[in-house]
Amino acid sequence: MKDEMVILVNENDEPLGVMEKMEAHRNAILHRAFSVFIFNQKSEMLLQQRVIHKYHSGGLWTNACCSHPRPGEETMQAALRRLKEEMGFETPIKKIFDFVYKAELGNGLTEFEFDHVFAGIYHDAVKPDPHEVTDFCYRKIQEIHESLQTQPLRYTTWFHLAFPKVAEWWINNDSAGKLTLTDH
Repeated sequence: MKDEMVILVNENDEPLGVMEKMEAHRNAILHRAFSVFIFNQKSEMLLQQRVIHKYHSGGLWTNACCSHPRPGEETMQAALRRLKEEMGFETPIKKIFDFVYKAELGNGLTEFEFDHVFAGIYHDAVKPDPHEVTDFCYRKIQEIHESLQTQPLRYTTWFHLAFPKVAEWWINNDSAGKLTLTDH
């Protein structure tokens, strides 16, 4: 993690420069990020539990993976790279929306990110990196929604924000039988 750089952006996702990742989080500087959501053939969403020693949000449940593109790296390519690194598989993904959020993490760090959200479908074995992921599971949308209401502190901040939009996208596309991932 030392000397890992993030891409600083404005609220239109236009690059403004680069900064060391922890410095960007300590100083609440807006930077580019991504989140990947994966579904299986049963319309269940893949969740991962972050390892406890992550620099923030350790032990919390969240989407399949998330991170930051490296300087000079396309965001989708970074998302595909990180999905393979964290969850141990590759699958086509499609960008479904983006949003900006700012959240204090309680440990002197602030997430202030322009988050590109991707979705994909995967049906085979998941082989997470134990240095990144403590556990994983697939859950139905309604089950996740209920858990977010009854046990909100079990989930990451960005998952609370992105999940409703991802769930709506999935329901609108999957139920109509028109889900395609041709952007990859």
